Amino acid sequence: MIARCVRELADDGVPVAVACRVLGISRSGFYEATGRSPSPRAVADERLSATITQIHQASRATYGAPRVHAELRLGLGIRCGRKRVARLMRHAGLVGVCHRRKRRGHRPAPAPHEDQVARDFTAAGPDRLWCTDITEHPTGDGRVYCCAVLDVFTRQVVGWSIADHMRSELVVDALEMARWRRRPAPGTIVHADRGSQYTSWIFGHRLRAAGLLGSKGRVASSVDNSMIESFWSSMQRELLDRQQWHTRAELASAIFEWIEGFYNPVRRHSGLGYRSPIEFENLHTAAHGAA
Repeated sequence: MIARCVRELADDGVPVAVACRVLGISRSGFYEATGRSPSPRAVADERLSATITQIHQASRATYGAPRVHAELRLGLGIRCGRKRVARLMRHAGLVGVCHRRKRRGHRPAPAPHEDQVARDFTAAGPDRLWCTDITEHPTGDGRVYCCAVLDVFTRQVVGWSIADHMRSELVVDALEMARWRRRPAPGTIVHADRGSQYTSWIFGHRLRAAGLLGSKGRVASSVDNSMIESFWSSMQRELLDRQQWHTRAELASAIFEWIEGFYNPVRRHSGLGYRSPIEFENLHTAAHGAA
């Protein structure tokens, strides 16, 4: 390691003698280390670093050390330490996509009685509790609005819709997609905020017709729907904020590809033991069937 630092200083024009004196090694020791063949550990690190780089690129440059380590361990069956992965990523200049934590303000008041979730985002199995919300993002020719329906147990996006408006049809289309794909049993809870789209007659009518139970959080409280807010945060930093979008069609296509091609089948979720939503559901289904 020190020998490499000396070489880097020498490449920057610093005399070898000066670099060795500053770093506290002898010139003879430096030249000896330069001519020595790499150790088995160094060779193994180089191979592992190449694999880590491939995983990072396959994740669309979004994975940090925890998810890269999970991919090595669960996906490729490679046993190594998480700190070693973090060290090799630092040396390779690889970083995951993250955001600064917001300072916590006051705690909102308890949710009203119509809230059947009460911020308890746990479920006994798939399609017992869904949460839904809308997000928006600007493009060169106008805003794109996206509604998603998220299954709380598997973290899977079971329904979604994209449009250039925020009318009730946006949330109804996402709900209908979720119903068509999942065929939920009567009694499934659909949790949302108190936006006009979710308090509209048509949305309530579709819930009742399907035997689904509506649930509403408190006005202006993102905590009451924190599960879907966390999903939007992931999509925001891993997709939406990483480039400028020129057209609505371009962004709509990217959102579709990110949800169906990456998030649901591939992206490792820390809340699921670093498994993807689809993999987690498949494991749960297999275990439930065996039982």
